[in-house]
Amino acid sequence: MKVMRLADSSNTPRLVEAILPDPIPGPGQVVVRVSAAGITPTELEWYPTTHDAAGGPRTGAVPSHEFAGTVAALGPDVHDFTLGQAVFGMNDWFAQGALAELCVTEPSSIAPAPITLTPTQAASVPIGALTAWQGLFEHGHLHPGDRVLVHGAAGAVGHFVVQIAHLHGAHVIATASAANFSLVRQLGADEIIDYHSRRFEDVVQQPVDIVFDTVGGDTLLRSLPLVKTGRFAVTIAADKESSEDPRVQHAFFIVKPSQRQLMEIAALIDTGKLRTCVAGVVPFTRAEEAYTGRVAYRTGHGKLIVAVSPAAVI
Repeated sequence: MKVMRLADSSNTPRLVEAILPDPIPGPGQVVVRVSAAGITPTELEWYPTTHDAAGGPRTGAVPSHEFAGTVAALGPDVHDFTLGQAVFGMNDWFAQGALAELCVTEPSSIAPAPITLTPTQAASVPIGALTAWQGLFEHGHLHPGDRVLVHGAAGAVGHFVVQIAHLHGAHVIATASAANFSLVRQLGADEIIDYHSRRFEDVVQQPVDIVFDTVGGDTLLRSLPLVKTGRFAVTIAADKESSEDPRVQHAFFIVKPSQRQLMEIAALIDTGKLRTCVAGVVPFTRAEEAYTGRVAYRTGHGKLIVAVSPAAVI
């Protein structure tokens, strides 16, 4: 199979095309024929990309751990899926990823793909929507009527946070650039703050129940005084992972796979209650551009997608 993997001859992360043996599923595993893969630009420098699960150096990693495609092979004891079935989901951070014609995952990490989405649209959903879902419900303990402050509301995660919070009866306060106001308002934000021209802490006059930070920097620290006593701040910003501040340590989380949550998300999408945004689609042979910011294919908001299969279209 063709893959895009990290070259090992440079200190600067870069991708090269290679040929690897087709994966064979073990017990409880599923092989997915990848149509499209979602891109997280910082992934090339993440610990699981440069190290194996035991902590040793890792070479030749295949990145991208969210995808849409079809079931190509089933390992022993897998009964929830059928060959050729359209699926979407994610796989383990230490596994070979989805910038490949085939990738290995587990049944608990995938679900039937939304029937209203193309593969490129479906590939933009798993990590962003699961992160929003888990941040709001498992870490933020969202309730109807909560006031939720969302930083980076037009981003690949933020646009799901705004929608899901709104759908569950929250009052959503979003920070975004003025150019993104129209989109964020359509997604369900009740208040929008232009972070270029105003400090959000000067605008938010009442305490909030949840702060959802997707931005990083000092944004979370500036937000903490706004959180009601006993309520929650959450962050996914990678620069917070190594923080020694206990408040930040408590707020930081990493998304995990969930078939049940993916199925609930797919149902919301197929009933028109939740939408995804695709910023652009990059050809497989130029996948590296999606990680370097040199993309000439960006057409909108949300996540960049690599079309692994030539047939993958928006």
